[in-house]
Amino acid sequence: MHKYSLDKSKIKVLLLEGIHENAVHCFQNAGYSNVTWIKTALPEEELREKIRDVHIIGIRSRTQLTADMIGEARKLITIGCFSIGTNQVDLHSARLAGIPVFNAPFSNTRSVAEMVIAEAIMLIRRIPEKNHLARQGKWVKSAKNSYEIRGKTLGIIGYGHIGSQVSILAEALGMNIIYYDIEKKLSLGNARPVASLDELLAQADIVTLHVPSTELTHKMISAPQIARMKKGSYLINASRGDVVDYKAVADALASGHLLGAAADVFPEEPSSEDEPFRCELQPFPNTILTPHIGGSTAEAQANIGLEVAEKLVKYSDTGSTIGAVNFVEISLPPNGNKQRFLHIHRNLPGVLQDINHVFTSHGINIAAQYLQTDAYIGYAIIDTDSQIDDTILKELKTVKHTIRARMLY
Repeated sequence: MHKYSLDKSKIKVLLLEGIHENAVHCFQNAGYSNVTWIKTALPEEELREKIRDVHIIGIRSRTQLTADMIGEARKLITIGCFSIGTNQVDLHSARLAGIPVFNAPFSNTRSVAEMVIAEAIMLIRRIPEKNHLARQGKWVKSAKNSYEIRGKTLGIIGYGHIGSQVSILAEALGMNIIYYDIEKKLSLGNARPVASLDELLAQADIVTLHVPSTELTHKMISAPQIARMKKGSYLINASRGDVVDYKAVADALASGHLLGAAADVFPEEPSSEDEPFRCELQPFPNTILTPHIGGSTAEAQANIGLEVAEKLVKYSDTGSTIGAVNFVEISLPPNGNKQRFLHIHRNLPGVLQDINHVFTSHGINIAAQYLQTDAYIGYAIIDTDSQIDDTILKELKTVKHTIRARMLY
């Protein structure tokens, strides 16, 4: 068994926002006993104070790790986003600080997909309106504008992990599936790609979005795109709040061009249950508005807790960055009784030579070495045959352009 240079009981793990207890158990089972679990997000100043002394932090969507906040994190080695999205972290600042960020790109895909299908059925049957009227004491038993989902065309914008799951479920209900993605994707079942967003909008009875938040997707569905949608169609957004212009959606609902809409994400979301929520779609009874709960099922949260925690533990134990969203991916298996060093540096000529010189100048044999680089950083894992004290680590930290260096074990 490896003896780690920093005892695991001294590695401080902070898990915020009620991350599933699977994550706590994962850390504890791996020997990490110094785990703090907090049910809520922390106020900015309290977070700033705590992060200065934390080695590993886990967050969900409410905690914002800005460049300034990351600059406070003197001991932080890695960040876990217990979610699909990573918009809450300044990924580039974390990269430049030598901090890999991990997320859970797969664990809640089924939960989101099921909610989208449920919303599609509810909207096309006019359930939100009928529910609203019934609560007002009105008995409107009408089939007008109420349809079966079978035989309708679902347009999926973004055919990734969630979009393709939606496609599979929709096909099982007898829908026709079209999708648009900027990258070529393998079609599943009867789904077929279309050449442009405009083509999708013109054909779909229901449009659902499953795209990340980027400059390219910002307000990608606004008034011009909604005008190209079929009259009497429906819009569902369970991706990111800034990809849809909700004012334009409200105008289309008011005019009758859209018969309904569902939104689970919004440009501005309350940071706690105590803050008020405002959205342009609130006055419309033919809408479904949910508080960013697409992935909030017991199964999804349990899976996310385990998936992200395992990645964080693996990075801390072995230096593996497989699955990191902002970092070069590199991994070497644990190597018997050999000693392991991790070195993160700016990607400039000569650094690897200087790193190797630290070992060779002491007559230390490098048993295994792996280096991966991107435009900004280089990351090296070095195994040696020697058992040496932290003298070498001190020298590695003095290598020019070093960002971080660790003697793992």
